[in-house]
Amino acid sequence: MDGLPGRELGRGLRLAVASSRPARLRGLFRLDALPVRVALHIPRCRSVHTFGMRFALDLIWLGGDGRVLRIDRKVPPRRVRTCVRARSVVEVNGGVADAFLAGGVGDGRVR
Repeated sequence: MDGLPGRELGRGLRLAVASSRPARLRGLFRLDALPVRVALHIPRCRSVHTFGMRFALDLIWLGGDGRVLRIDRKVPPRRVRTCVRARSVVEVNGGVADAFLAGGVGDGRVR
């Protein structure tokens, strides 16, 4: 995650951005854990799978205006989630979505 571009959100939170094709394909695949204070933002994304994952994710779906459309909480491995209206998704460890919402994800600044 350190090699991906991103930005600091405040409150010690970091948002990494997977905007290149290789970064998008790799995503969080095969990680043993995602640091609690790090999230992965995937622009131009309406569907996510958790095949190959080893931990649950919270998925924060964002619209074109950067506002939250929906949150799927604690999505376990080997699942597919889709949000047709979404323009991007932020993936975080299962159970920590609220910390990233408080840090600014979903307020329109992240698109």
